[in-house]
Amino acid sequence: MGPLRRLFWGIFWLVGVLVVGILGYKIIEGWDFLDSIYMTVTTITTVGYREVHPLSDGGRIFSIFLMFGGVGGALYALSGIVGYIVEGNIGTVWERRKMQNKINNLKGHFILCGFGRVGEEIARAFKEEEVPFIVIDNRPECIAHLEKTDYIYMQGDATQDDVLKSAGIEQARGLIAAVGTDTDNTYITLSARGLRPDIYIEARASSTEALTKLERSGANRVILPHAIGGNRMAMLALRPAVVDFIDNVVYSRGREMRLENIDISENSKLISLTIKEVRDKTHVSILAVQKKGRTLMPNPTGEKSSMLEIS
Repeated sequence: MGPLRRLFWGIFWLVGVLVVGILGYKIIEGWDFLDSIYMTVTTITTVGYREVHPLSDGGRIFSIFLMFGGVGGALYALSGIVGYIVEGNIGTVWERRKMQNKINNLKGHFILCGFGRVGEEIARAFKEEEVPFIVIDNRPECIAHLEKTDYIYMQGDATQDDVLKSAGIEQARGLIAAVGTDTDNTYITLSARGLRPDIYIEARASSTEALTKLERSGANRVILPHAIGGNRMAMLALRPAVVDFIDNVVYSRGREMRLENIDISENSKLISLTIKEVRDKTHVSILAVQKKGRTLMPNPTGEKSSMLEIS
């Protein structure tokens, strides 16, 4: 039984004992209402005041049972009050403090704004990839759902700068605006770009018009979920084997076949090697290379070209 339920039944028990005590003294001793309620309260609380009037033998026996009932009810109600405070308010504060400590320790994470159907799938993918992330949402039903998961989350409006700062946008790797409305996603993008000009931002759009506005707002990539879904269904109808292969490579949980995006820095040991030498040394198949701001070059031969010259 929960603390709130114990509190309710404890109060109910005390009220019942109070009513029985008043009626008992009126019937057994013939006292008026004021004397009966005064005697009942002093008996239940065991304060030790003298009797209002001398008690008969029946009144004394009745008082004994009234004391046991009153003290038991009071202790039961008190345990409910303490349990409600400890398990309710203090427990909530403790959980919030634990969650805030987790948020404060986040670095190189993604900020996921919105935990609807799209946001939940993104969170599941991040979880499987063991990528640190935090979810921001202000809808009570979404927060209730998040409480059942082990995700790091916070309740708030992601369009507000203070909320994004509390989510650690200064140390974040990227932000995904996946709220249900294009307006909110646009505001989130504007806020995030203003706080972190260099952060990677991916946004969800529901129309081509919204896509253009989100790109102007500063989103690096804008996704149209319905367009992706329609394109995937078409490809499954036209090239099912190709789609199955790509799914196996991109979404497979094993490491036998996995596509990865690797950034080569200027200080990398791979800079002085040709692509063929990189393949021989790392036993990794290089499907394509891309220099910043240039077109993707698929299937590079790399017999003479180095990673510095191409990537």
